[in-house]
Amino acid sequence: MPKIRAATVAEHRQLQHAALLDAARTLLAEGGIEALTFPALAARTGLARSSVYEYFRSRAAVVEELCAVDFPLWAAEIEAGMAACDSPQAQVAAYVRGQLALAGDPRHRAVAAVSALELDEAARARIRAAHVALVDLVVRALSELGHQQPRLAAALLQGVVEAAVRQAEHVPDAGSAAIADAAVAMALHGLGAPGPA
Repeated sequence: MPKIRAATVAEHRQLQHAALLDAARTLLAEGGIEALTFPALAARTGLARSSVYEYFRSRAAVVEELCAVDFPLWAAEIEAGMAACDSPQAQVAAYVRGQLALAGDPRHRAVAAVSALELDEAARARIRAAHVALVDLVVRALSELGHQQPRLAAALLQGVVEAAVRQAEHVPDAGSAAIADAAVAMALHGLGAPGPA
């Protein structure tokens, strides 16, 4: 009997933890990082505010946990989009466009919210490792395009993607396609005249 009770308590905590993460995603989607507060998490989940602290020590810890859960899903979507392409140019374009599409999706606001938070060094190291795994997806395509330092090129390309994400945050949805086109053109052609993407 004690084993059954222990399993029930563990399952309950797991459900509460998942509910808190879902509430955090919703709050980030609705109001950005400013909306993600412990009182708001408590209200969304029906928990006491003190109970939220049993799961997370800070707002940064909530976002860090969301990234740990969501980043692999993000990377898997990018990888699937690239795998459907038949040339390295198309793979690079899919890498850029895929990240911009996901960054604009409210369900993935936690990944974008990381840059707005003060995280401890351990958290930053985990998030950097996740970013390295994402950048690794495009290294092979860049190598096939003839880049002598494909890993450096991939890191610089990620900078272009992140700048495009920031630009897209300030334009209507109709303008996001132009930003994606410009980011792909820069990725494939630098600052020269763009060719077919």
